[in-house]
Formats: sequence, structure tokens, C-alpha cells
Amino acid sequence: MHVAPVGGTAVQDHVALAEIELCGELIIAASAAHEDRLSLESIDEVLKVAQEREDASGA
Repeated sequence: MHVAPVGGTAVQDHVALAEIELCGELIIAASAAHEDRLSLESIDEVLKVAQEREDASGA
């Protein structure tokens, strides 16, 4: 049995989980869309791009 090393992986796991969550949100939005594709604006809304930009500029 291989055991993951302690430390160092927490950040990577956190980032990976966040990416998986965002992918899931995109899949849900795409399946609920009435059109063939999501618009770039819809994708930005699902990914909360504007909110992230505001948070980054205010920090």
C-alpha cells in the first residue's frame, strides 16, 4: 500500500477540488442550456469571473 506524503499536497488537493467543482458547474449549466452551446457570457457567469476580478482588484 502506498501512502501519500504528509504536507505539501493540501494546496494541490484544494486546487484540484476547486477545478472539479467548477467543471461540474459548467456541466450542469451546459445541460440546462436551451441552446447548443453556452455563450462566453454564460460561462463567465457560471465561473464567477466578474466576482473574481472584483475580489482581485480590491485586495
